[in-house]
Amino acid sequence: MQFGERIRELRESQGLLQRQLAASLEIDTPMFSKIERGERKAKREQVELLASLLHANLSDLLRIWLTDQIIDLVKDEPQASEALKTALKEIKKDEH
Repeated sequence: MQFGERIRELRESQGLLQRQLAASLEIDTPMFSKIERGERKAKREQVELLASLLHANLSDLLRIWLTDQIIDLVKDEPQASEALKTALKEIKKDEH
């Protein structure tokens, strides 16, 4: 699930309007709408604030947000899968 879709799902389930969340993020409603549609990227600070405003699990939202960031970066690269495998190995090495 993409970040914007998850935000929309959470917002609608709580009966909140885009303009309410946009005001809390100090952005205009059209910008918030673009984030929900995946046309704009939310900043990390915005993800953290949205997690609080929507009573959502921050770790889950950050994971979805970061996944979107990675996909956007590598989606058109022919070596994307191999690069991701290599990156995962490096990340796992750093975790130990």
